[in-house]
Amino acid sequence: MGNSSRKGEGEDEEDGAKDGEEEKITAKKEEVEEEVEEELPLGVEELLESGDPVLDLSYRKFKKLPLRVCGLMHLEKLYLCGNSLRTLPDSITQLQGLRTLALDFNKIEDVPLTVCQLNNLTRLYVGSNRLMNFPPELRNLQNLRCLGMESNFFQRFPRELYDLPHLKSLQMGDNRLKTLPHDLWRMEALRGLWLYGNRFETFPKVLLRMEALEILDMDRNKISEIPSLKRLKALRLFSYDHNPIKEPPKVGEDVLVVGEGAAEFLELREARKERRRKAAEKEAEEQAMAEMLAEEPVIHGILKNSNSNSKQATNEATVAIVDIDAKEEEVQMMEEEGGCAELPVTEYDGAELEYDEEVIEYEKEELICEGEGFEYEGEELEYDRAQMDYEYEDGEELGDTGGQDEGA
Repeated sequence: MGNSSRKGEGEDEEDGAKDGEEEKITAKKEEVEEEVEEELPLGVEELLESGDPVLDLSYRKFKKLPLRVCGLMHLEKLYLCGNSLRTLPDSITQLQGLRTLALDFNKIEDVPLTVCQLNNLTRLYVGSNRLMNFPPELRNLQNLRCLGMESNFFQRFPRELYDLPHLKSLQMGDNRLKTLPHDLWRMEALRGLWLYGNRFETFPKVLLRMEALEILDMDRNKISEIPSLKRLKALRLFSYDHNPIKEPPKVGEDVLVVGEGAAEFLELREARKERRRKAAEKEAEEQAMAEMLAEEPVIHGILKNSNSNSKQATNEATVAIVDIDAKEEEVQMMEEEGGCAELPVTEYDGAELEYDEEVIEYEKEELICEGEGFEYEGEELEYDRAQMDYEYEDGEELGDTGGQDEGA
């Protein structure tokens, strides 16, 4: 028995030694694993030392985020997509200057609470993970404007989003949503809503109350009928592709639609717009022409006045000519009667005539005669006086005037 007891004691000692060796081996393995995880992929070292506010460590096969990243206080954008991350270290809360954090295509089952402490985040992308809900602490991200949560396992709309007052873009396609909460309209800041690839069978009526929406994507659902969306005055893009819808929904004139039959619908709408545009242009031209004819431009008024003045002058000239002709006839009649007619006096009623007066100088030569009298030296002029006989019509001679006078 003593031997047996000794033998038992020896076996216990051997088992203890073996356990100690196994623990040492396990510790060494963990140390090796940690060293392997701490080893940075090629090129990452340069990125960490660059001082760039944007750090992209996507698709680097990280299982854990290198702790050195959490010491880069200057970071504003951090991209960690396509790795094998399940969580983030607590020290990431030091990056309070971070504005954008992308965690798409990882193995995250719950949003790390450390992320919810990055109060200055404006963009958070957690798509293509294993999320089913959000923690209540998500409400701390009061500056969040864009949230990407597509390709997860959400069956209900997360009400934590109601408390994000500045959220404008919500991408929650490829989830398992069937309905939307009736008070979704409370998210008044929302401008873009992506609901493609879910399980909607009817169009959520609450969307008709969200008049600030600009983009609405309902692709790849099971909706067979869509009501009129004309009340959504701000809407600019509506996509309903891959739904059992027979015809495009009624939308505003400026809304771009994407889906079955949308191309024909847009062509018809553009043709209708073109007809309206041409009709409006024609109406505007006709109105402009009517206004032009109704008004009297200045140049037309001048021409009209000048024409009227010329007509008036012509009429006055015609009257003057008629008056002169009448006066000439009157003068002729008075002459025939033996009277003395006075020439008509024509009065000039018009502008004063101006003459250019030029001084004309004449050269005068004085005739100087010397002596007391002027004597003409030359031959004496002789005049031939021929007696001229004048005959009257009765044959009497003009030269025998004396006898005739006496007889008379």
